[in-house]
Amino acid sequence: MIKRRSPTAKDVARLAGVSRTTVSLVLNGVPDARISPETRERVLEAAARLNYRPHAGARHLVRGRSEVIAFVMRQTPDQVFADAFLPQVLRGLSEALREANLHLLLFPLSPDQPPEETTQLLQERRVDGMILSGPRFEDREWLERWARETPVVLLGHLAGSALPSVDVDNTQAAAMATRHLLRLGHRRIGLITNAPLSYTASYERWLGYRQALEEAGLPYDETLVALGAFTPASGAAAMEQLLRLSDPPTAVFVASDVVAFGALQIVRRRSLRVPQDIALMGFDDVPLSAYLDPPLSTVHLPAADLGREAGRLLLQWIREGRPPTTAIRLATGLIIRQSCGAGGGT
Repeated sequence: MIKRRSPTAKDVARLAGVSRTTVSLVLNGVPDARISPETRERVLEAAARLNYRPHAGARHLVRGRSEVIAFVMRQTPDQVFADAFLPQVLRGLSEALREANLHLLLFPLSPDQPPEETTQLLQERRVDGMILSGPRFEDREWLERWARETPVVLLGHLAGSALPSVDVDNTQAAAMATRHLLRLGHRRIGLITNAPLSYTASYERWLGYRQALEEAGLPYDETLVALGAFTPASGAAAMEQLLRLSDPPTAVFVASDVVAFGALQIVRRRSLRVPQDIALMGFDDVPLSAYLDPPLSTVHLPAADLGREAGRLLLQWIREGRPPTTAIRLATGLIIRQSCGAGGGT
C-alpha cells in the first residue's frame, strides 16, 4: 500500500499563488504581517482544501514562543510526590492555561540544588514563563534576575520583591488556628511546621502561632516547636520529638495536613486518644483530611483558586509584555472537625 504524502507549506503556497513566507505568516498568526485580507483568505482556503496543519515546532519558532509554562516546586521529588495539596493547585492552574493553549512543565527544585542549573535548563527549553511554588528567602535575587528575561509569578511571596504573587495571609491563618486551640482551653500548644523556616510560608505560620500565644499572655517555648519537611514521615519524627518532652503539649498545630498525617500515626502508636489526650489542628484542608479518624480540623486554603490566579497573572504578563504590579491574597477559614475536640462535623 502506497502511503499518501502529507501536504506541505509549499503545496499551500502553490495553490494560493503566494510565497511560502506568506503562508507561514498567515497560518502562524504573526501580528503586523501586513497581508491583505484577500491574500489571507486565499491562504486559509488553500490550507483547508489540502487539510494542511503547520508543524508545532515551526509555529513556535515563528512566534518566538514555546507555548510552555514551567511550574517550579521548591522541593525534592519525594516531597513533591507526597504533596496532597499540589493536585488541586495544578487543576486551577491548568484551567487558566488551557484557555490560552499553553502547556505545563513540572519541575522539582531541591533546596540543595543551585537555582542557576534550573535557570539554564528552562532557558534551553525556551519556556514562556515560570510560576515558582514555595519560595525560600534566599530565592529573591535569582528570581528577580530571571524575571528580567522571562515572566515570573510567585505562588507564595517574598517580602520586598516586586514580583507578582498569589498567596494567603499565612500569619493571620496560623494565628487563627492557634487561637482556636486556646479558646478550647489549651495552654501548652505545640507547633509542627510544614517545612524548614527558610521557606517564607513556614516562617509566617510559625510567626502567627507565636503571635497568638503572645496575645494570650503565654511565653514562647522553643521546645514546643518541631520542624516538618512537607512529608508524613517528617510529621511522624516531629511528633515523636514533642511527645518525648517531660511535659508534652496537650494540643498540636501542624502547619500542613500532609505532615499531620504522620503526626497522627505516632499519636495512635503511643495509644493516645485524639482529641481526649492530645488535640490536633492541621493546615491546607486537603480532601483526605475529612476522612481521617478522627476527621482533621484544619485551615482551609483555596488551592484551585491559588493556581488559577497564578496562571491568570502570568498570562497577563505574557500578553501585555510587562509585569502586573499585583499581590493577590485569598481568604482562608477554619474547618472544625473532631480532631481538635470542638465537636465539629465532617
